[in-house]
Amino acid sequence: MTPLPPQPISPLDGRYYPIVHTVGEHLSEAGLNRARIRVEVEWLVFLTDHAMFTTSPLSVDDKAALRALVDDFGQDQIAELAEIEATTRHDVKAVEYFVRRRLSDLGLDAVAELTHFAATSEDVNNLSYALTVRDAVEHVWLPSARAVVERLREMATSLRAVPMLSHTHGQPATPTTLGKEIAVVVYRVERILSQVERGEYLGKFSGATGTFSAHLAADPEADWPALSKEFVEGLGLTWNPLTTQIESHDWQAELYDRVRHANRVLHNLATDVWTYISMGYFTQIPVAGATGSSTMPHKINPIRFENAEANLEISSALFSTLSETLVTSRLQRDLTDSTTQRNIGVAFGHSLLALDNLRRGLGEIAVNETRLAEDLDHNWEVLAEAIQTVIRAEVTAGQSDIEDPYAMLKELTRGKRIGRQELVAFVNGLDVSDAAKARLTNLTPATYTGLADELVDHLEV
Repeated sequence: MTPLPPQPISPLDGRYYPIVHTVGEHLSEAGLNRARIRVEVEWLVFLTDHAMFTTSPLSVDDKAALRALVDDFGQDQIAELAEIEATTRHDVKAVEYFVRRRLSDLGLDAVAELTHFAATSEDVNNLSYALTVRDAVEHVWLPSARAVVERLREMATSLRAVPMLSHTHGQPATPTTLGKEIAVVVYRVERILSQVERGEYLGKFSGATGTFSAHLAADPEADWPALSKEFVEGLGLTWNPLTTQIESHDWQAELYDRVRHANRVLHNLATDVWTYISMGYFTQIPVAGATGSSTMPHKINPIRFENAEANLEISSALFSTLSETLVTSRLQRDLTDSTTQRNIGVAFGHSLLALDNLRRGLGEIAVNETRLAEDLDHNWEVLAEAIQTVIRAEVTAGQSDIEDPYAMLKELTRGKRIGRQELVAFVNGLDVSDAAKARLTNLTPATYTGLADELVDHLEV
């Protein structure tokens, strides 16, 4: 058998690449290296701006030329770094040599020794991961999640008054509205997204074991913690003053648990919409040219929601592993986090793929109000709750002497199908006030939705 040419192993780099490639802009090896170059350049600029070791601030042009290494980072630079790393067998050292080459090209050899000065690889890596993860969340994942939420918000608003039979434990239950049920999902996910937006991205820059030992040896008079704080915060991150060799990754665990939480809520949405489709509450809009089954021509499969369900499960499993693994490091350092963090982009990629399928899927379904109405009209027994509750109120108010109204309605309705005629006759025979009878006989399953319509207004808060 002829060997295949090199192929992507992950479907994210294969069939799904056009959908998820924006994650790779940040959470790929190239994205990480670009961030590493940024940290190395900014540290060197920072040190010279503070005239450390009798240096002078670099010229505006020199700073611009160094920062252009980040802005212009592309395929040629990726290849050059790979060539350097083939010799160094160390990714961060390769970045250091890459920056030193550019300093030499610019005639800045005098400050070359400030490249990676007093830094451990993890000083560069932790800041680089914080920057790339932050940017991926803010520029890719959050906008995609919000696009799904906005589609759901539109549906909640437009369907707020459309009555629907509930199904608690899979059984007919007190009616609601379709819009209110969708609003529940919006409210849940919005809360989580707000937590993600408020999350911190921590960074450290304190040397081999977090003690500033090399820094202090080089300059005992400098306030290195203050300088470190200023540098980290200058990158838009939150400074962590107490670390080992690594930044402790707690912010990552917090973030990944929140994203995983959002994944699980949206997974619940996917399975519910799938179920509503199977019940006929939603109909699927045929896509021209699409095939639902290789043998059954009539089928339109809810593949968007099935795809979302599967990818949310994969993403959630990866995020769970990330958050559990990253908070542990043996003594002052081990490399378990290094391998683990290389999968951050994979976790976000599967979540992004699911979000895309949800957004598309929600645009390819329509409400079948006829089917909703049929189901409501077929389940008048759900009004038993209203009747027994009104009787209790009447007894409490001295308007009735009925004993155990719950048992009475249970006997009438449990496990039985009854219609409007039977319920009206039953209500008219009750020992309750005429006003109570009028309220109850005017009820239908379609009007017994309480404040479901009004509750959707809480999304505007």
